[in-house]
Amino acid sequence: MAKKLKGVDGLAAEIESILEEYQEHITDGVQDAVEAAVKAGAKAVKQEAQAKFNGTGRYARGWTTKIDKDRIGAQGVIYNKTPGLPHLLENGHANRGGGRTPGRPHIKPVEEKINKEFEQKVVSII
Repeated sequence: MAKKLKGVDGLAAEIESILEEYQEHITDGVQDAVEAAVKAGAKAVKQEAQAKFNGTGRYARGWTTKIDKDRIGAQGVIYNKTPGLPHLLENGHANRGGGRTPGRPHIKPVEEKINKEFEQKVVSII
């Protein structure tokens, strides 16, 4: 049902309330999408690490997440509790006696997949 507006001030107030409602809808949707993407990403990286490194050792179990929500949106981080090790395993490293250990990419494929899924979710929300 249409509302009766009183002049330009009433119109401005109505537009402002509609935009605030839209902003809240978008913010909530993006926060939910970030949370879902981070959880899915952590699970996928754990599975990939278990598959690449034969087991469920400390490295595979060490993947965890952190999500920071604020009034504008949310940020999610997936990280391993063993600092530096994911970089060395993903990219390879020099050996003590010379030579080089080849990298085993297990983070980058998951990152690309989760980024695409997150982008599709955000587009569908907007």
